Amino acid sequence: MKIHPVEAGNFKLDGGAMFGVVPKSLWQRTNPADANNMIDMAARCLLIENGDRLTLIDTGMGDKQSEKFFGYYYMDHKFNLDSSLKSLGFSRDDITDVFLTHLHFDHCGGVIQQSSKGDFYEPAFAKANFYTNSSHWKWATEPNDREKASFLSENILPIQESGQLKYIEQSSTFETALEMDFDILFVDGHTEKMMIPHIKVGDKTFVYMADLLPTAGHVPLPYVMGYDTRPLLTLDEKQKFLEKAARENYYLILEHDPHHEIITVKQTDRGVRHDQTYTFKDLLNY
Repeated sequence: MKIHPVEAGNFKLDGGAMFGVVPKSLWQRTNPADANNMIDMAARCLLIENGDRLTLIDTGMGDKQSEKFFGYYYMDHKFNLDSSLKSLGFSRDDITDVFLTHLHFDHCGGVIQQSSKGDFYEPAFAKANFYTNSSHWKWATEPNDREKASFLSENILPIQESGQLKYIEQSSTFETALEMDFDILFVDGHTEKMMIPHIKVGDKTFVYMADLLPTAGHVPLPYVMGYDTRPLLTLDEKQKFLEKAARENYYLILEHDPHHEIITVKQTDRGVRHDQTYTFKDLLNY
């Protein structure tokens, strides 16, 4: 099995929203803001190459939204799915499976595209199955007012209409997904039933953090996003996960950190803290 980062385009989000109740004087030490209080964000997807199976985890925002929409997020189109896949020797048609950690627009927008004439929406990966879970699907298609702006119908409903939608059903908090080539941790603090992949490559366990840990600056427990629907639950989920990650030396792949691809954490007298930073090339010999 091989894993590769797939950069889908950097953007910016409000620093205060990204750190909730934590004062700017603290979070700006690790995530400096610009004059508009915006901080740098990545959309780092992950490609898993396993035999004849090619699985893409998350897809970034995509490119079908309006210029006005992307303007809110200062979208940088230097990277996109097509160019990143091409650099690895692949194209969209090679993807057999798309695994969506959750259905917020910055994680699933790239799974659906406009038709060539721009008159309807269609899957951007014509030969792939698309994976979510039934609890999160219901949550996303019947959204609460707090999250409604993050669940865009044009990103979600065409997945079902395509006939390519598959559900991964949860039988426990942490389980081996028979449908996937990796284990999954289900968490509920950020949104209902977000899925966190745990991927074994050789003797290493890589964990794709999605929004359980957006950036290296979010490692301290109180550093919880204002976007989270259940912040106290996130606090508990983060603590349990990070203590295990420190104990078992997990390599944490950060989806939203443009400056840290992979980190490890360690236990200190102040709790779990950021330890080492790595690139994919540092850890993987291919």
